[in-house]
Amino acid sequence: MMISDLERLVDTIISEKNIPRDVVVQILESAMVAAARKKFGDAREIEAEYNQELGEVELFEFRKVAGEITDDDVEMTLEEGRELDPECELGDWLGQKLEVDALGRIAAQTAKQVIIQKIRDAERELTFNEFKDRKGELIAGIVRRFEKGNIIVDLNRAEAILPRREQVPTETYRPGDRVQAYVLDITRATRQPQVVLSRSHPGLLEKLFELEVPEIYEGIVRIEACAREPGHRAKIAVSSTDPDVDPVGACVGLKGSRVQAVVSELRGEAIDIIPWHPDPARFIVHAIAPAQVARVYINEASHTMELVVPDDQLAKGIGRRGQNVRLAAQLTNWRIDIYSESKHGEMLESARREIMRIDVLDDFQIDTLVRSGFQSAQEIADADAGEISAILDIDDEGAESIVQAADAVVEQLIMEEATARMEEGR
Repeated sequence: MMISDLERLVDTIISEKNIPRDVVVQILESAMVAAARKKFGDAREIEAEYNQELGEVELFEFRKVAGEITDDDVEMTLEEGRELDPECELGDWLGQKLEVDALGRIAAQTAKQVIIQKIRDAERELTFNEFKDRKGELIAGIVRRFEKGNIIVDLNRAEAILPRREQVPTETYRPGDRVQAYVLDITRATRQPQVVLSRSHPGLLEKLFELEVPEIYEGIVRIEACAREPGHRAKIAVSSTDPDVDPVGACVGLKGSRVQAVVSELRGEAIDIIPWHPDPARFIVHAIAPAQVARVYINEASHTMELVVPDDQLAKGIGRRGQNVRLAAQLTNWRIDIYSESKHGEMLESARREIMRIDVLDDFQIDTLVRSGFQSAQEIADADAGEISAILDIDDEGAESIVQAADAVVEQLIMEEATARMEEGR
């Protein structure tokens, strides 16, 4: 038996659009039902069935056998019913085949439009289903065109968008260039499912290391934290579940081969690989490298770390335009203040002089409070008495008297400052 034109069309849609046969058949059937209703009206009960052997869609109209006819479109008399089926009874539904050729040109055009629309809908659904579980993965494609600063990337069976906000300012592309990116999201915000890519997300760096470092893929080495200033510098903190495996060495690779592969893919972005540590103070010392740290002060309440570095290390610690300290803060998730030893010494002396004005404190208590991070009478006045009590190992009553005394010093300082301003204005 020769293959019909319709069967050939079905096979073409399946192969070119990669849509399953049952979906294509369903599209044809729904299109023919739409065409029939265009011709005969929406009230009729019409069903379609694709006959593969005949290579055609057959239409059937169903009507109910009724004793009293209220709607000729959906009902028939018992006599009419028994002409179709001698054994039918009241309440049965009987079907009659409709002639497809009788649909006419307008109905045929309706069927064509329905088929086109349904195939587009099926393609969109396939695209969404294919990429919905790939969020957070690496994907490669070809740059096709540019739209309002966004890059449209061909993923073979779908198009993705690399928005301007997710691009790296130092990277440029031309149509035909290969691009590897991080799948940021897959949305249905528009009629066409949209695969959103990123070249600036920290996840791109993590996935590239996973690609280059087998120990990460196997779970022996873990990426604990990652921070990027895309196109310029990045920091990545790693740990190892195996004491015999050096996590930093595994990521660097022999003669730096592994990290260089990642740097190359990121077009020269410098990468610092540092060992992660569960102790925040030790972790921050690694994170602020290449600067050396002399002392670390931690304020748990404000989630702030104060780093003191030798005078000649301050520039390294801060980095060009503050880049190093910003990345370290992102990596550790702590707010970081960094000072040279000389500047910190001046700050401590200034703090000590002000706190000495709280006359209920002795020298030991003053030194203890300064070492605990208090730098002014205002900070002590704002502190909870329970906190002061714990730091100085005194009772709550004594701590409350210190807070009140600090409050009095603050008022005195405000008056002194106001007086000084008045004298300056004279």
